[in-house]
Amino acid sequence: MRSDAMKKGLEKAPHRSLFKALGMTDQELERPMIGVVNSFNEIVPGHMHLRELTEAVKAGVRMNGGTPVEFPAIAVCDGIAMNHAGMKYSLASREIIADSVEVMSMAHPFDGLVLVTACDKVVPGMLMAAARLDIPAIVVSGGPMLAGRHGGRDLALTNIFEAVGAVRAGKITETELAEIEESVCPGCGSCAGMFTANSMNCLTEALGMALPGNGTLPAVSAARRRLAKLTGMRVVDLVRENVRPSDIMTEKAFTNGLALDMALGCSTNTVLHLPAIAHEAGVAINLDQINRISEKTPNLCKLSPIGPHFMQDLNEAGGVSAVLRELADHGLVDGSALTVTGKSLRENIAGAVIHRGDVIRSVKEPYSSSGGIAVLYGNLAPGGAVVKKAGVAPEMLKHRGPARVYNSEEEAVQALMNQEIQKGDVIVIRYEGPKGGPGMREMLTPTATVAGLGLDKDVALITDGRFSGATRGASIGHVTPEAAEGGPIAVLQDGDVVEINIPECRLNVELSDEELSARLGKWVKPEPRVQKGYLARYAQAVTSAGTGAVLRKGDGPWGEDG
Repeated sequence: MRSDAMKKGLEKAPHRSLFKALGMTDQELERPMIGVVNSFNEIVPGHMHLRELTEAVKAGVRMNGGTPVEFPAIAVCDGIAMNHAGMKYSLASREIIADSVEVMSMAHPFDGLVLVTACDKVVPGMLMAAARLDIPAIVVSGGPMLAGRHGGRDLALTNIFEAVGAVRAGKITETELAEIEESVCPGCGSCAGMFTANSMNCLTEALGMALPGNGTLPAVSAARRRLAKLTGMRVVDLVRENVRPSDIMTEKAFTNGLALDMALGCSTNTVLHLPAIAHEAGVAINLDQINRISEKTPNLCKLSPIGPHFMQDLNEAGGVSAVLRELADHGLVDGSALTVTGKSLRENIAGAVIHRGDVIRSVKEPYSSSGGIAVLYGNLAPGGAVVKKAGVAPEMLKHRGPARVYNSEEEAVQALMNQEIQKGDVIVIRYEGPKGGPGMREMLTPTATVAGLGLDKDVALITDGRFSGATRGASIGHVTPEAAEGGPIAVLQDGDVVEINIPECRLNVELSDEELSARLGKWVKPEPRVQKGYLARYAQAVTSAGTGAVLRKGDGPWGEDG
C-alpha cells in the first residue's frame, strides 16, 4: 500500500508513534489509509453541512475496513464574493485547492482519497488534484439546495439578483425585495439552479468520478447521507482494485462530460473547468471540439436560470443517469467508459428512466437540436468567446448594436443602475480576464440587473471576464485574447458597431483590418491592477481562458523555474 511509506518497517517507529499520538491503534495502521478532504466552512451555504457528510463518508470507510483521515480545503462562496474585489479570488482559488490536496496527499501518502466538495471552484480543483496525483479517488458533493418559495413560485439565487434591477426599474418595491431576500435561499446546499456548482457536480457523474446521484440528490435528504456512506465504502474497494483516475478520466470520459454539458444547458464556466481537469489528466480539449460536440448534442433540459425547473425537479425526473441513458440510447455518449463504481457508464445507467418528460425531454423532441453552449469566433474574439446559447432569447441570437465600453465591472454596474443603457446597446466590460482582473470575475450583477430592468431581450453583454452559471441572456464571456494581453476588445470604442451571430458562431466588430491594426498599434499595456500577494503571482502565471485558465508551467511563480 502507498501508505506503507509512512507506517511500515523498523525505521518507521517514529512515524507510528505520531500516529499513536492521534489515538490510532495498530489495527487501524494495518488498514488502507484514506484521506478525506473536507471543504467545510461557515460562510458558504453549499459547505455548511459538510461536517455531517464527511462523518458519513468516514463511517463508510470504516465499514469497509479502511482508516479515514480528514483534512481541510478552502472554499469561496461566489454569491457572497460577487461584485466586489472578493470575486477576483474565486477562480484563482481553484489552483490553491488543487495544490493543497496535492501537498497533503504527497506529504502523507494516503492510499486513496474521498473528495467532499460542493461549490463552484472546489469541484474542479479537487478533480484537478485527483488527476494530478493519480491515486484511487472518488468525489461526493454536498448536493443542491432546495428551491426557495415566494409568491407561489419557486426561486433560486439568480432571482434575488434580478429583483435588485426590478426595484431600480420600479417593477417591485423594496419591501418585496426584502421578502424575496428572506425566502430565496432556504438552507444548505449549492444554489438550486443549474449554476456552476451543480453543473460540475452533474458532470462529475458523466466523468465517472462520482456515484450516481451525486449531481442531484438534495443536500437535506437522507439519500445524500447514504450516498456519502456508500462513497466511503467504495473508495476502499478502489484502493484494493487499484483503480485510478487515469483509468477513468480518459478522452471518452471528457467527451461524455461535454455531451452531458450540452444536454443539460450547464454553466459556461464548465468551458474553463473541463479543459483544466483534462489538462491535469493529459487529455486535450479545445474550443473547436466543444463546438463539434454541441452541434450534434441536443439540449434536453431548461433548468433555472434559463427555464422553470430546479435541481430537485431534475432529481425527481430521474437525475443525471436518466439524461445519460437518453443520450446513450442515441449514441451520443460512450457507454463503455469505466466509472468509480467499477462498472461501465452503460451498466450504471441501465435502469435509469425519465419520470418527468417536462423536465428531461427526449432526443427526438429536444428544446434545440444543438447543445446549450457555443463558442464564437471573429475579429473581436480571434481566440474564441463563450455563450450559453440555451439561455439566449430567440430575438437576441442575432444582434447588431453600438458598443458601450467599460474598463471594469463597477463602471458597467453604475451605468446600469443609473439607467444609462439603451435598448440595442452592447455592453462591453474589459480588463476583467484572468490576467487583467486579475482572476476573471463573474458578472452576475450586471447580467441580472439587465434582466431585472427588462432589457435581457434588447441588450447584449460582452466581456473578457466570465459569467455566473446563474446568468441568462445574450451574455458572451471568455473573450480571447483578453484586453490585458492586447486583444481586440482592448481597443473597442463607444459607438463601434458589434455584430453577434450565435447560430453561426460569429462575434465581430464592424471595423476594417487596417483600423483595428492601427488602434492596436497605439495600445499601451496598463499597469497591473494588483501588484502584491497571491493575485499578483496568479496574474503572472495564469494562461488564457481559451486553455482553461490553467497556470503556466516552467516559468511562472509555480513553474519549474519560479
